Amino acid sequence: MSRIVAILLFILFSPIYILTSILIFLDSGFPILLRQKRSGVNNIPFKMFKFRTMEKNAPSVASKNLNNPRELITRTGHLLRKFSIDETPQLYNIIKGDMNFIGPRPVILSEKNLLNLRTKEGLHKYKPGVTGYAQINGRDLIDDETKVEYDKFYFNNKSLLLKIKIICSTILNAFLQKDVTH
Repeated sequence: MSRIVAILLFILFSPIYILTSILIFLDSGFPILLRQKRSGVNNIPFKMFKFRTMEKNAPSVASKNLNNPRELITRTGHLLRKFSIDETPQLYNIIKGDMNFIGPRPVILSEKNLLNLRTKEGLHKYKPGVTGYAQINGRDLIDDETKVEYDKFYFNNKSLLLKIKIICSTILNAFLQKDVTH
């Protein structure tokens, strides 16, 4: 079911993808998409897709680990990040089966602490998600331990109502630009 919804959304968003691609190209050239190795089910790496929002020479690390990530974000990148448009190509990852709509956010492989904490709690067994319970409860503002606690809460209390809450909160947070630090 997730794949069908992702395909329909991908088609629906295609005009936005075309416009976004043109803006990125005019602002900073190719590549348009960022393909970044992230940790998937059982910590097996996969390539996650996002619109490129940072300069081409930006290191492939979590933004929180950069001295001043704002300096590396392109003009178009600020707009894309502001409304989380840069994350929408992950619909392709859902179609491929690498991700779900909801689950722990896929971690950059260099984020060893978060990977270890998730593995210790058995969360590495689940598909990562475009959004998750930790995303709506602090996103960039919470530490790794708290993220893991929120992820555990989601899997221990998974229900249709909780999924609806996460999806609705994600959309609302994107429009309100809540809990984004850069």
